[in-house]
Amino acid sequence: MTNTATQTAASIDIINARLPGDDNLQQILIRQGQILAIQPHNPQYSSDFPILDLQGDWISLGGVDLQINGALGLAFPDVTPQHLPQLLEIGQYLWNEGIDGFLPTLVTTTVEKIQRSLASFAEFIQTPTSANTAQILGVHLEGPFLNPEKRGAHPQDCLLPLTLDHVKRVLGDYANIVKVITLAPELDPTGEVIPFLHHLGITVSLGHSQATVEQANFAFSQGATMVTHAFNAMPSLHHRQPGLLGAALVHPNVHCGLIADGQHVCPTMIQLLLQAARGRQETPGMISSGVFLVSDALAPLGLTDGIYPWDQRQIQVQGGTARLLDGTLAGTTHPLFVGVQNLVKWGVCSVSEAIALATLAPREAIAQSGMLNSSGTQLIRWQEQEDLTLTWQRLF
Repeated sequence: MTNTATQTAASIDIINARLPGDDNLQQILIRQGQILAIQPHNPQYSSDFPILDLQGDWISLGGVDLQINGALGLAFPDVTPQHLPQLLEIGQYLWNEGIDGFLPTLVTTTVEKIQRSLASFAEFIQTPTSANTAQILGVHLEGPFLNPEKRGAHPQDCLLPLTLDHVKRVLGDYANIVKVITLAPELDPTGEVIPFLHHLGITVSLGHSQATVEQANFAFSQGATMVTHAFNAMPSLHHRQPGLLGAALVHPNVHCGLIADGQHVCPTMIQLLLQAARGRQETPGMISSGVFLVSDALAPLGLTDGIYPWDQRQIQVQGGTARLLDGTLAGTTHPLFVGVQNLVKWGVCSVSEAIALATLAPREAIAQSGMLNSSGTQLIRWQEQEDLTLTWQRLF
């Protein structure tokens, strides 16, 4: 039987659906709220359970944002135990923006503030939350081990040398909740730090760096597997000095984060990045394995344009772009799925690939499981409108 009315995710069969990275029609079986099976579509399919026909629309899990600096006026480095109710509110807000999980990102600040924030997040992660809330999957430390020459908007007086002692001091007792750390590998002359972090299970992402191609390749050989906001805060691609980005583009096991707001990277360079990523795959496919979208959203995410405090400084938000008052690009206030819609609007990739870059690829980058056995409440329905704009909604 077919029911086009409002459905629940208890037990239902979804037919005529397309998954990110695969334009073949599929059917998805949900039992007791969990995604039990994904099968090729059978036109003769019948079921004792309600059937929802997506008529060729795409379906995915919600997004995963691996680099988000704050929301609703709260900067994550400022989090204290008193902010736990506000973190819950942010989780609910992000869920309504299509996000299933995220890594609160702590930009460079004092070690004391980092420790205070980590302690607060450790407490919050143990706090039960409602089902319709984006989950914190760990913390992303973006600094303080960055190259001063590529620090961008990070405060120079809080940067630290990249040594084992400093890393242990920053992590303190909270290494178990740190999922990703961004660092500049050329700052570690001993080569000890990346293997140490890799042994702890922390994903090492290279960024805010002047690394040469040789230094980047050495870091990848030691266990670094990600690049933070590709193209930004690193040398430009050069035909004689390919640098960090050049090394990443040809490495089969490196995942590059990308901000698709139209300010951080122009659409042509995004298209180049995606094509390069497709070409390095052993079996070139329709999606760019190794690239994922991030929002890099700052604390004013969810608020109106204006001037807001940021650490000890101020940022001006205009049209979703955040800059220091001296004009330095600081981040965005666009939620993650705006990047998906931008990619489709710019025509730099297919709808299927754009969706995958915000839903499937980030999960792969941090070894999170995919759709099978996930909750049906996480499902997102994507529709391409007649004017080629892309819209989405929670399916249940």
